[in-house]
Amino acid sequence: MAADPKPEEISHPPMDQLQGLEYCIDSNPSWGETIALGFQHYVLALGTAVMIPSFLVPLMGGNHVSQFSPPLLSDFNKSSDNALAKWPERRCQFFVHRGDKVRVIQTLLFVEGINTLLQTLFGTRLPIVIGGSYAFMVPIVSIIHDPSLMRIADDHLRFISTMRAVQGALIVSSSIQIILGYSQLWAICSRFFSPLGMVPVIALVGFGLFDRGFPVEYLSDWLCNSFFLCESISGCTVCRNRFSHAYPIRNLLPGVTANPYYLKSFQTKQVPILERFALLLSITVIWAYAHLLTASGAYKHRPEITQINCRTDQAYLISSAPWIKIPYPLQWGAPTFDAGHCFGMMAAVFVSMIESTGAYKAASRLASATPPPAHVLSRGIGWQGIGILLDGLFGTLTGSTVSVENIGLLGSTRVGSRRVIQISAGFMIFFSILGKFGALFASIPFPIFAAVYCVLFGLVASVGLSFLQFTNMNSMRNLFITGVAFFLGLSVPEYFREYTAKAYHGPAHTRAVWFDDFLNTIFFSSPTVALIIAVFLDNTLDYKDSARDRGMQWWVKFRTFNGDSRNEEFYTLPFNLNRFFPPS
Repeated sequence: MAADPKPEEISHPPMDQLQGLEYCIDSNPSWGETIALGFQHYVLALGTAVMIPSFLVPLMGGNHVSQFSPPLLSDFNKSSDNALAKWPERRCQFFVHRGDKVRVIQTLLFVEGINTLLQTLFGTRLPIVIGGSYAFMVPIVSIIHDPSLMRIADDHLRFISTMRAVQGALIVSSSIQIILGYSQLWAICSRFFSPLGMVPVIALVGFGLFDRGFPVEYLSDWLCNSFFLCESISGCTVCRNRFSHAYPIRNLLPGVTANPYYLKSFQTKQVPILERFALLLSITVIWAYAHLLTASGAYKHRPEITQINCRTDQAYLISSAPWIKIPYPLQWGAPTFDAGHCFGMMAAVFVSMIESTGAYKAASRLASATPPPAHVLSRGIGWQGIGILLDGLFGTLTGSTVSVENIGLLGSTRVGSRRVIQISAGFMIFFSILGKFGALFASIPFPIFAAVYCVLFGLVASVGLSFLQFTNMNSMRNLFITGVAFFLGLSVPEYFREYTAKAYHGPAHTRAVWFDDFLNTIFFSSPTVALIIAVFLDNTLDYKDSARDRGMQWWVKFRTFNGDSRNEEFYTLPFNLNRFFPPS
């Protein structure tokens, strides 16, 4: 009869830092590998940077094609003596570079690079990419459909006017994060966050984006699905072969038969090529496959939505991009300010702050660092507010948040180096200035990014689940809080999405548009709903007698900067700035 297993043989002790990573925040690969990994993060960040403008710019009246519209004689009153005097006022309507979409994409990437550098140098100092946020879509779409803007007949003038209105709303609403961050108010609020309360928030940062994995608008045709599934299989197999050594899928890439055992051992100069650069390899192969289908005419008789999303020549980015252009503040003109627009945008800033808080926790885990102390967390939120202010000044058409997919890439490559992310920020700035070269990479079809998201979002979600190791999951109280927060965090936003898709407006639909925008934005976000539910229940339901079950005894030492000696290694400001900004 077999002996009973010992407790240590059937349980795993909790670990402050995730094990198995090759490089943490302060350790760096070789310069060649660092540059290649930085480029890989840049390519991944292109997905959101292209998707958001591609959806919003046409709604605003913007164009994706560069064109010249010469003036007609009928545009002027020949009998008027001041016909020529009117020309300076109206020449912008004719001599204008109408590549509106590519200009917005360039600006967004440029500001993303600046914000990423600021966050990795002076913010949380975690290896995170600051990218565009979908949380801002609800208030921005509401601004686009403002009757005062919709009445503008000229498409280009409507685009410019809408852009200025969005800029004004972003500039004002950025003050929320700036004030809460630099005043340390968010640090005070974070004292109510326990590991149990943060598990649904961090997990739903990944799970809440499940609709990005198989989006109907990108996968409306079987031919488009074919290379999407190839990308999913290749991405899952290559990226996860370190985590699942017995993964049974053989068809790694189209036309290539391989086994994860061999992939793990495929190295060049001790660098696991197929593991470290799985994203670049799979995207390159499937992109070439998509281009082959495009060139062979396979999409010629397919539905229009399929051609737009799957062809490699339908983005119109390369043809409309300038060779060299440096984005600059107020390039669209002076921002306009409206109280209703600003109030609705404040809800998106609040949602972005909550989502980034969960993303900071996930990034620290995948970078093999300790959880960021309250002071560092609040400092990062303050700098993110500065980033949203820059978004408003430059006119990126959306606000900023932590890029979830890039956090997932930290885990799939097992490289959490801060230098890699700073190199990727350099690529963002460089290719946003050299428009033609950046547009080449930005023309990757959307379904390819959607396939990659299936792997990376799931990885981030699993990191959130890993925080359960610090809690007592044999407690009915903890099971109740976790289950309810997860279910409502998924169910409520899904209800709001389905209602909006059918009724063309959110469930909150009153005469006060700003109030509607505020509620709809809040409840569209899974992490935000989960935070409201989990933190409320965790701090009101038998909280006095459950500190140990909630994981607070483990969490408390990471609340202050000096609570753990490792914090100084991970979160100290560069250039000896801690002398002027001492941590609390």
